[in-house]
Amino acid sequence: MLDVAIIGAGEIGGALAHLLARRDVVPEITLIDESGSTAAGKALDIMQSAPIDSFAARVAGAADIAAAAGASIVVIADRVNGGEWSGDEGLSLLRRISSGSLPLVLCAGAGQREMIERGARELGLPRARLFGSAPEALVSAIRALVAVESNGSPRDVGLTALGLPPDHIVVPWEDATIAGVSAMKLLDQPTRRRLDARLAQLWPPGPLALAAAAAKTIGSVVGRSRQVVTAFVAPDDSAGRKMRAAALPARLGRAGLVSVDIPPLTPHDRVALETAILL
Repeated sequence: MLDVAIIGAGEIGGALAHLLARRDVVPEITLIDESGSTAAGKALDIMQSAPIDSFAARVAGAADIAAAAGASIVVIADRVNGGEWSGDEGLSLLRRISSGSLPLVLCAGAGQREMIERGARELGLPRARLFGSAPEALVSAIRALVAVESNGSPRDVGLTALGLPPDHIVVPWEDATIAGVSAMKLLDQPTRRRLDARLAQLWPPGPLALAAAAAKTIGSVVGRSRQVVTAFVAPDDSAGRKMRAAALPARLGRAGLVSVDIPPLTPHDRVALETAILL
């Protein structure tokens, strides 16, 4: 039985707890925040909505990070007071989480890419057990923009994004589709260039989008869907080249990261991606 501990009961953490419960993604959710009884209050509010939303998941609140011990998945979100975990504080939190048996760690915030990179490189955390879901929120926003340009629905748009947002984002347009039709046929070059120019403005996503991206990612981990998600993936230095953690299409499972599925890239896109992620 998989359970989730969410560290941080801020806007992202609270919304994520509600989404996971409402969708019955996992049976047990613990919302943790060191700011007194805030997490417990939000957990109670979510549980009181269970008869209306018709879910069976159990949500509890705690004020001690030690309550995350034993959880199958630990989500690092945002604090009620202090915002997203990041920097040295985030690295210290990762060290605390990994002091015993290492759970699967999902970083839900938009500013946690560097924390993933440092966790893998400085703490030696396995690449398969540490990743971030924020890029999936970016991809969702790009799909919405493409839908407007093509006068269609975001659900009909299939694409991904790679790189380091906000300034180094690569969208492989040759691999993108709109209602099953190649985006290259439906979007002319000036339109694609106009969309590329707007990508940086989509970052960072808002807290609800970040929570939705984290919920979708956890759904893929536990097997609720087989969708590939775009995630911040820790660097793989095995080939002898030092790289940054980057947004890449990831296939996930209960053990964590299963594979990175990069679509075919044009020479221009490949150079842009490598320039962004190589140290």
